[in-house]
Amino acid sequence: MARKSILVVDDEKSQREILEMILSGEGYDVTTASSGEAAMKFVADRHFDLVLTDLKMTGMSGLELLKELTDFDKSIIVLLLTAHGTVDSAVDALRLGAFDYLQKPYDREKLLDTISRALTQLTSLDSEIVSDSEEMDKVKKLILKIAKSNATVLIRGESGTGKELMARAIHKNSLRVNQIFQAVNCAAINENLLESELFGHEKGSFTGAVGEKLGLFEIADGGTLFLDEIGELDISLQAKILRALQEKQIRRVGGTKEINVDVRVVAATNRDLLKMSQEGSFREDLYYRLNVLSLEIPPLRERRSDIPVLIEYFLKKHTRDSKRDISIEKDARKLLENYAYPGNVRQLESALERAILLCENNTITTEDLPPEMLQGTVHASADELFKLPPEGVNFEDVERSLITQAMERTDNNITKSAKLLGLTFRTLQYRLEKFGIKRDDDATEEEERS
Repeated sequence: MARKSILVVDDEKSQREILEMILSGEGYDVTTASSGEAAMKFVADRHFDLVLTDLKMTGMSGLELLKELTDFDKSIIVLLLTAHGTVDSAVDALRLGAFDYLQKPYDREKLLDTISRALTQLTSLDSEIVSDSEEMDKVKKLILKIAKSNATVLIRGESGTGKELMARAIHKNSLRVNQIFQAVNCAAINENLLESELFGHEKGSFTGAVGEKLGLFEIADGGTLFLDEIGELDISLQAKILRALQEKQIRRVGGTKEINVDVRVVAATNRDLLKMSQEGSFREDLYYRLNVLSLEIPPLRERRSDIPVLIEYFLKKHTRDSKRDISIEKDARKLLENYAYPGNVRQLESALERAILLCENNTITTEDLPPEMLQGTVHASADELFKLPPEGVNFEDVERSLITQAMERTDNNITKSAKLLGLTFRTLQYRLEKFGIKRDDDATEEEERS
C-alpha cells in the first residue's frame, strides 16, 4: 500500500525540519514548503493526502492558503497549527473547511492522533467506494467534508457512476449515521404517485387512498433522503420540494396540517440542471437550493486506474457464493481494461457478471464478453500513445503541447479541454496561467458560473 503523503507548510525552517522528522519517522511521505506560494506550486504538480500548515506566516497566511487550496481542490484535507492568541482565526478556518487545528506548542502524540484520525476517515471509505485513482481519492476526501454539514448536496455524474453509493457514504460519515437513509428514484415512479410517495397522503384524498400514508420526508425525519434523477421531476412537484427544503415543513396530499421535518436531502442527476433552469424546465431557485454543496463523480473512462481493482472486486462479489476460482484470459482482460464504458461502473459489473455465467473451464475469454464491447471504441493506453525517446524529453513542453491541442480542439473551452485531458477545471486553469496559454476570459467567466 502506498504511503500517505503530507505537505508541511511553515516559514520557519526549524519547524519544517522537526515536523518532517516526526512524520517521516511514522512512515509518511513528507514534502515541505517554506511559504503558501511554494505550497500551491507543489499541490498543482502532485497529489497530497493532507496539508499541514502554520496559520501565521510571512506572505500568504495559513488562512489565505486554506482559501487557495479550497478554491483549487475542495477535496484537500487541511490541518492547521496555531500560536496562542490566534484561536479565533483557527475557528474561522474550520468554517472554511479545515479538518481541525492544533495549538503550539503542540503535543507530538496529539498531532499524530489528529493526522491519523483525518486519514483514517478517508481510509474507512475505501471499503465502501472501491477505487485506486487520484480522481476518486479526491471525491472521497470531499465526501468527508460534505458529511460534516447538514446542507443539501447535489451529486452530478453520468448514469452508472455510483451516485447512490456516494450518497450513502455521505450519510454513513455524517452525524445522522444512526438515523434512517431513504432513497427514491424520481424517474422510476409515475408522477401522479410520486407526490404521495414523497409527502404521504390522507385517507380518501384520491381514488385508492384507503388509509393514511406516511411519505418519505416523514419516514426519513432526522435522517437523510436521497432523491435520485431529480432532473426528471415535474415542475409543479419541484415547487413542493423547494418549500420542504426552505420551510422544513410538508403537507400530505389531501391534508391541511403542516408537518415539521428535519431531513437532509442529497439529490443526484445526470442532467445539466443549470441549463434546464435557463430553459425553464427546472426551477432556478430549487437548483440553487439543492446546489449548496456539490459533488462531481467522474466517469470511469476518466479514472482508468480504477478499472483493474473494480474487475477484481466484481469477480469476488459474483463468485463468493459459488466459490468458483475465475481467471481472465489476457486478451479479455486487455479489452476490459481498455474499453470506454459509456455505461460506467454499472456496465463493467454487468459485463463481468455475464462473463462469469457464460465462461467455460472457469476462464473468461473475449467470447464471454458482451458484443458491444467487442465492437466498441477502446481507450488507447498511455504506453500505446507515448514512447519515451532515448534522449528523454522536456516534460513541461509535452504538457504545454497537449494542453494547447486540447484548447484548439475545443475552441478554447476550458471545461471541455479539462475533460479531454482528464483534469479538473481548476487544475487546467492553473496550468494555462502557468504556461501563459491565452484563452477567452469572457468564456472562462461564463464556464465558472455554470
